[in-house]
Order: sequence, then C-alpha cells, then structure tokens
Amino acid sequence: MSTTFTAGSLVSARGREWVVLPDSADDMLVLRPLGGGDDDVAAVFPAFEEVRHAEFTPPSPDDLGDALAAGLLRSALRIGFRSGAGPFRSLAGIAVEPRAYQLVPLLMALRQRVVRMLISDDVGIGKTVEAGLIASELLAQGSARGLAVLCSPALAEQWQDELRTKFGIDAELVLASTVSKLERNLELGQSLFDRHPHVVVSTDFIKSTRHRDDFVKHCPDLVIVDEAHTCVAADERASTASQLRHELLEKIAADAERHLLLVTATPHSGKESAFRALLGLVRPELATVDLDTEAGRRMLAAHFVHRRRADVRQFLTREKDGLADDSLREDTAFPSDRHFKDETYKLTPAYRALLDDAIAYASERVTAAGEEGKREARIAWWSAIALLRSLVSSPRAAAQTLRTRSAAALAATAEEADRLAAPLTRDSADSDALEGLDVVPGAETEQAGARLAELADRAAGLEGPEQDRKLAALVKHVKALLADGYHPIVFCRYIPTAEYVAEHLDDKLGKRTLVRAVTGTLSPQQRLQRIEELAAEAGEDPAARRVLVATDCLSEGVNLQHHFDAVVHYDLAWNPTRHDQREGRVDRYGQKRDTVRVITLYGSDNGIDGKVLEVLIKKHRQIQKDLGISVSVPDAASAGVTDAIVEWLLMRKQQPEQAGLFEAEALQSKAAELEADWKSAAEREKTSRSRFAQRAIHPEEVAREVAAVRDVLGRAAEVRGFVRHALSALEAVLRDDGAGGFTADLSGTPAGLRDALAPLLGGDVVETGKPVPFRDTAAVARGEAALVRTDPVVGAVAGYVLNAALDEKASGPRPARRCGVIRTRAVDTRTTLLLVRYRFHLTLPSRTGERQLVAEDARLLAFQGSPSNATWLAGDDAVALLEASADENTDPAFAERTMQRVLDDLDATTAHLSGYGDELAAELLASHRRVRSASGEIVRGVSVTAQKPADVLGAYVYLPASGVNA
Repeated sequence: MSTTFTAGSLVSARGREWVVLPDSADDMLVLRPLGGGDDDVAAVFPAFEEVRHAEFTPPSPDDLGDALAAGLLRSALRIGFRSGAGPFRSLAGIAVEPRAYQLVPLLMALRQRVVRMLISDDVGIGKTVEAGLIASELLAQGSARGLAVLCSPALAEQWQDELRTKFGIDAELVLASTVSKLERNLELGQSLFDRHPHVVVSTDFIKSTRHRDDFVKHCPDLVIVDEAHTCVAADERASTASQLRHELLEKIAADAERHLLLVTATPHSGKESAFRALLGLVRPELATVDLDTEAGRRMLAAHFVHRRRADVRQFLTREKDGLADDSLREDTAFPSDRHFKDETYKLTPAYRALLDDAIAYASERVTAAGEEGKREARIAWWSAIALLRSLVSSPRAAAQTLRTRSAAALAATAEEADRLAAPLTRDSADSDALEGLDVVPGAETEQAGARLAELADRAAGLEGPEQDRKLAALVKHVKALLADGYHPIVFCRYIPTAEYVAEHLDDKLGKRTLVRAVTGTLSPQQRLQRIEELAAEAGEDPAARRVLVATDCLSEGVNLQHHFDAVVHYDLAWNPTRHDQREGRVDRYGQKRDTVRVITLYGSDNGIDGKVLEVLIKKHRQIQKDLGISVSVPDAASAGVTDAIVEWLLMRKQQPEQAGLFEAEALQSKAAELEADWKSAAEREKTSRSRFAQRAIHPEEVAREVAAVRDVLGRAAEVRGFVRHALSALEAVLRDDGAGGFTADLSGTPAGLRDALAPLLGGDVVETGKPVPFRDTAAVARGEAALVRTDPVVGAVAGYVLNAALDEKASGPRPARRCGVIRTRAVDTRTTLLLVRYRFHLTLPSRTGERQLVAEDARLLAFQGSPSNATWLAGDDAVALLEASADENTDPAFAERTMQRVLDDLDATTAHLSGYGDELAAELLASHRRVRSASGEIVRGVSVTAQKPADVLGAYVYLPASGVNA
C-alpha cells in the first residue's frame, strides 16, 4: 500500500529530515532539507528509496544546557533559514544583508506587474546590490525565468562575480572572447540565450546587427542595463556606438511584458533630452509627459529612484523620517570626507628645454598649416595637443608619442581628423567606453621626422627621478601615504606612463611594498585578476603595503574600495568628471576609511597643469561640495578651455607680444563660458534632484517591512553575538580588532566545522590558524567574513551548531542545547520558554501563474505556570528571556526532574501553538498583500496557511532565584 506524503510534512530519507514540497507526486517526492534552500532540493522516488514520515524528536530532559543555550539554538535556526515566509522570497537565501534604503527599489518593483525602473542613486551607494535584489526576488517568485545583464566588457566579470557570490545566480559571460566557445556546445538551431538562462553580456558586442537580432529574439524576460546613460542617442550628434546601443534597447523595451532595469549614476546631468530618452525606454509616456505637473511626477515616481549619499547616510530616523522611535535607525558608513591635497613640482632645466623646443616645433607646424578648417591644420592641431599632453605626462610617453604616427594623419578630411584624434587626446565625460583610450597619441607626420626623432631621444634620456621631478614628487607623496597606513591607486593617462611609474615605484618603495600596474594592455578579466593577486599577495604579510598604478581603464564601474583607500592623480584629466570617476573607485560603500585621501600632482611651470587645475578641477570640487553631487562638465565648454590653453602656449612662442593679451581675453572668455554652462547644468541637476527625488515609498513603509524581515531573520546584534559565543564555545581563539569585529584562529575547532569552512576560507587558513577576520560590516573582501546572517561562513557556523544541538550523540563541544533549567532574578514565578518552528504553505500568484511554496519561521513563546494551566506572555517578554542570566547554580538532578515534568505535560500547549501559527499566517498574508498593494493583479489569490503541528525545538525553564517571591 502506497503512503501519501502531503506538502509541508516532514519525512525521513537518506539519513536526514526533509520538508515535502508542493511539486511532489505519489511516485516522486520533491524534498528540501530542513532549513535548506532551493539549491538543496532533491527528487526522491519512494519505489526505490525508503521514505517514511518523520516526527520531530522532542527535547530530552537529560540534554540540559546553560543560559546561553536557548539564544544560540534560536539564532542558529534563524540564520540557517533559506526559505523565509515573508513577502521577500529571496532575502533568506542571498549572501548580502541589504541596507534598509536599498530595499526601497525592491518595494517599488514589487508594486509593478511588469517591473520597469530607472535606478539612479549616486556613485557608491550600491546600485548593483539594488538591481540584484530585484533580480533575485523576481527569479525566486517565478515572475522571471531568465536574466541578462548588459554592461561594458570591463565590468562583465565583476557583474558575474557579484551575481554568483551575493545572490546565488550563476550567469554565463557572453563576450567577444567567449562566444565562440559557448556556441560550440550548442545543439543544432539552438540559441546560446536559450541554452543559458542567466547571462552577462557585453553591450558593445551584442549591439551589432549581426548579434542583436538573435539576442532580441531569445532575450530573457528580465534585463538589467548597466551604465544606461551610454545607451541613449538623444540627437543626431550622438556617436554611432550610442545609436546602435539605443536601437538595441528600444528593441528590448518594445516587449511590454519584459522586466527592464536601467542603472546609471548620471541620468540627467543637465541634459533633458538624454534623460527623456532613458525614461522613454522605461515607459513610453514618460518621454513626453509634463514632469512639472503632479500627475507627471506621480507617474515618474513609480519608476524612478534618485538619491544622494546625504539622503541615505542616516536612514529611518525619528527626526528625519517621522518614525515613532529610532530602534530601526540605520547609519551607513560611507567615507565622510575626501581630503584633497594639490602638490606641485617644477621641471628640471633639461626637461624645461625639451618642453620649450617641443612647443616651438608644434607652434611652427600649426602656423604653417594655415586655416583652421583645412585638413592639414586639424592634423597639426591634434599632433600639437598629443605632443604637449604626453610631455607633461612622462618622458616615456613623450618619447613614444614622438616616434608614433598621428592618427589624424590618416584622415582624408578635417572632420575625419577630428573624429580619429579627439578620443585619444580629450577626456570626454560622455565617453562611450574607455577601452583603447589609454594608448599614447602620435605626433609624427611626414614632415620633420628627423627633428621629432631627436626630441624623442632627448625625452628617453630624462627618465628617472633625477631628471623627472614629477616622478620624484610622486615617490615622496606615496611614501607618506604608506607611512600613514594608506594603500593608494596612482592614476595615469597613458600606458607608457603607468608602466614607467610602476617600474620606478617598485624600485624606490622597498621590498615590503607591492607595486602592480593595470592598463589597457590587459583584458578586463586579467585586470581584475591582477588586482586580486596583488591583494592576496599583500594579505600574506600583515606588514606589506600595496600600490596600484592604473590608467583610466579602471576609472569607471570597478569596485576597488576593499583593497585601496587613496587616489593619486599623477596626470591631470582634462575633464574633471574623470577625476570624480577615479576617486569613486575607492570612495564608496564598503570603504573602511572614514577619510579617503586624494593627491593631485601638477606642474607649476609647464603652462598647462596650473590652468587646468584652476579653471576645471577646483571649480568641479566646489560645485560638488555645494550640491553634494557630481555634475558633468559640458564637453564643448571644457574643450574650449583646454583648446584656449594650448593655443596660448603655441602663440607664446610665435607672437610673445600678443600672448598675454590672448590669455587675458580668450582664456578668460572660455573660462567664463564654461562656468556659465556649468552653473546652468548644476542648477538644472539641483532642480531635478528636488523634483524627482524618490517619493513612491514612504519611510514608515520601509520601516515596517524592515522590522518584519528582522523579526524573522534576526538583527545584526543577534548575529554578531551568536558568532562570537558559538566560536568561543567551539574552542576558536578570538581577538578583537578594535573596530567592532574580531579575528579567529579556527585551528582548534572541531574537525566537522573546519571541513565546512575550508571551501569558504581556504583549507590552509583553517588548519594553520591564520587569523580569519570577521568584520562588523556587510561589505568585506575575499577571505574575510561579514558578521551578517547571509555570509556563507556565518551560515556554516550556524549549521554546525544546529546540527550538533539536534544530535545528542555528537562528539565534541555542543554550544546549543535543546533544554535548560535556569535560576534567575529576571522572573518571579516559574516561566517556560519554547522555541517553536512553523512551516507555512504559500500560494503566490504572478504573471507566469501560481507558485506553491513551503516556508519556515521560528518563534519564541513563553508561559507562566504549568503547560496545562499556562498564562502566556507577550512576544516581547518571551524574547526578553534570552537576555536573562543565571544568578544561581541549579542542582542537575533537580533540573532534570523539573524538565521532565514540563515535557511530559507539553502536549497541553498544542492548541495554543496551533492558534499562534494561524495568527502568524494571517500576519504573513497581510504583509504579502501590503507589499504588492499597488498591483491588484498579483495580490488576488495570495494565501498563507500554517502546517500543523508545529515543531518544538527547545524548552527552557526559568525559576526564580533565592530571595525572589515565587
């Protein structure tokens, strides 16, 4: 006779307990281990394997623990949950603890049947996490079956790693370098986007008409577009690359049933047409709606989140957000300040002579070329700029430029010369991509080859700090940063300069300082690998320091805050937005330094640096300080200023009597024009920030859901206390780090725990006793553990503690026990605390149909008196018992008899436990409906019912201490 197992029931198979899932049938059971997640689900065939009903073993009176036992068991159980019952299906199973403000986009998304959003929080707030939360939730609910992330190839591997390590989403990389291998494994007629449900795709690879149509045809139903501002073609002047990206996104967005998340820190920056183009991709009506009307702002608010650091640094506070108290207050530790220091140097006489001769040559060439609109004039102009920029950068860059043919020399027209040369010599804020733009520009044309060769030889002879005072200044300032405990990134404009700087720093900084260079000569994957290798190598020696020398191939999107905390601008960018991008690599959430240092090197006598610093860089800093945000410099105005500087330098040699007048008039005119354009853009951006600030979700709504999540999954303080107590009880050696965390020597812990931690931390770390840092933050580097419930290391500790508690025959220390009798002054009459596990059946409708799920929750319930005549306490009073300390010893024999009497009568509590389960189910139902309140289509049909009976995992009796009236 066959046995029927209902969904939610407990069964025993393969030597462990499982929960039966709704997808089961009589001949095949779909099972999830108790406390496990979707990745642990298994199919079992009762005809071939023994499966039997399992009753949870009740607590035993001879398994008594101390006062900490109840709290440790409860925390271990809650940390182990991977299928919570709340409205956020994914939060229990991801390896990141989101900040409360990062839940705002998720709440906005869950109120839409088809999610269409523009996420535009400032640099460093955590837009990747916000997009990942939405993606993991849509996948967990079944509202999406596949995911595609479109990004630059330089960021593809970082996206892949973030999705895998934080959200448990394994995505395949689809890049120009990987697609051939992926296609070889396809079946006849199969698209790789059908074969791989989750992909990270290079936007520039997939935008070509050759690949675009296949992607659009087989595109997953959830698409995230990173750096979305590069994918808009607001007018006919947009680059061909931008137009192709825009066409791709228009085709993707045309499917009204596709979820679409656009991610960018610069959605507006004063450019209304670009902003409207982005909004039109999210929802066509937003491209034209009047955003000055209440109806227009209300429409936008449902799809647009746009916050500065100041908006989220202190989130959910009584004063700012109108909460009843500050119990949910959350402060986010962004670096509070960038400490700017501008350091100057002067050229040596030999370098000064070389620069003067080069300027003279460039001036002659520009003058001889004649009218500005002619092809020859544009070639001469770009060659002059290339020569001056490389000379100011480094002797090695100068020598290579002097020996390299100008890209503009290949042009057939003046317009083509501009198109070929501008990207290599300008620093546009709106660069389509940074790939390939760190090579040195050429200056050589058919004329004067011998003269340039002589200048190149002189430049090559100036290498080293004796003749290159810029390099000497860098060595001095980097040594000072290292002495103060900082790990700097040195940003250079050109590849030869970065290689030159790295060589000399490596020679001058000593063996205990590791110096590595990352430039465009490496693939994006190799760049990240080199950075990780540098960090790992430095981590092997606690006294080692690390210095990274990089070009702007690392200035956008890459997260470097875990390994570096200072930036040195070795070469001034000619657009200050590039400086902001560089500094943003380290000045972001997860940076442990309160102050990030920024050193800007500039030449006081080269004729270029001082004016760029004064007119561009310093004004940019002031606007950023005034507004609290970065506003891009208008490209045309910025180019006008730098062109005026170069023209003044060239004129100074040819017409010295007019050079001063030109500087006074032309440069000041261009600077005034820039400042006017800049202020106008800043005002528009400031207005847009106030008009379009996130207003769809109110703080009290976030507070309510945050409280509900933490009630089920635990608060940060509970997790921190659990890990400390559990590791200490398991014989680890802990040492405080002075910053709220600690390090742990795990070599003395039980073998089972070491085996579980080895894959996460490295076997050599666990076995040799190398200190493992446990950080008091959710943002940690590789090889560290975060004191949050979703960290894999914390999860492994919780799993070991829980399994040891449930297995009374387990050898070694057992920090948590299922029973306890404690004498304490915290009670004045006998009080029993029960740790109860509930299972719930959930029906969650979505646009793809209903999903039947089984979820878990753990609660503490307490009563006074005997089980058959119980007076039940309020929930907060039950939880408060976990803080009660043992004030007197309890005789073991008496404790065992007391515990036995309580357990013998425990069946009398069944009715109350079942009724409480029904109350929880009703609360959960209300929560699910509340979160989805704005989308009635996916609210109807939600149901939650409690599985009965509930499991009593632990029972703890608190007795009044002597002198307390019983």
